[in-house]
Amino acid sequence: MTQAAQPALEGYDGPARLVTEEQGLDVEVRLRGHFEPADGRYHWYGRVSAGADVDALVTSRAALALRTPHGVAVARLADRDPWGRYRVTGTGRPPFPV
Repeated sequence: MTQAAQPALEGYDGPARLVTEEQGLDVEVRLRGHFEPADGRYHWYGRVSAGADVDALVTSRAALALRTPHGVAVARLADRDPWGRYRVTGTGRPPFPV
């Protein structure tokens, strides 16, 4: 039995900054991503460290970017897990080396 090829995951774990038009917030992130052949785009995703300031960003629904030492990308926050961390997602060039 042969197994289907799995996409290679790439990622970044470390400090980052969530940036809106009005503020910046230092956070820790764990990010992964892969190229999706079905739509021809790179999809990246992960979790942002918990904190009341992150909660406030989510409820404000402000447009935001995620900046790491390697780059910056438009991001969306959603889905709070039981530990208070939010899922972060984006498409296109990620804020980490690929």
